Amino acid sequence: MGIRDINQTSETVVVAALTKAGENFMKQLLVKGVPFTAITNSVAERQQLSKLGIASILLVNTIDPDTWEMPDYPVGRVFLFESSLSLCCRYLRMIRKWTDQPVYVITGRTHGRLIYKSLGATHIVHSNTGSISFLLD
Repeated sequence: MGIRDINQTSETVVVAALTKAGENFMKQLLVKGVPFTAITNSVAERQQLSKLGIASILLVNTIDPDTWEMPDYPVGRVFLFESSLSLCCRYLRMIRKWTDQPVYVITGRTHGRLIYKSLGATHIVHSNTGSISFLLD
């Protein structure tokens, strides 16, 4: 699915991006006009995302699974930029229930592949440089 296909779907792309690569990815989505929702578990990060010009931000509690309610819009592809193994796993457990579309975990580490796959990640993308613009093609 290319960038044109993303623009023509009614499903919302979801991005968890606590890394510089994730921030750059969201900037690319903004430039290309791709509708997306940023997801965060931090009020401070929500403010930072707002300053980047991101209008749709979902603040979630990643600690309490009883609060993990599905958004009121259809969720499409998901891009999780790993900042920590435990947080990425919590996001995966939460978000995998929201969509049957691909879930990408972008990481600079070599660990976690089997854990992420067992939690429902479709693709594990290893990137030491943070250059993942090819995911938009």
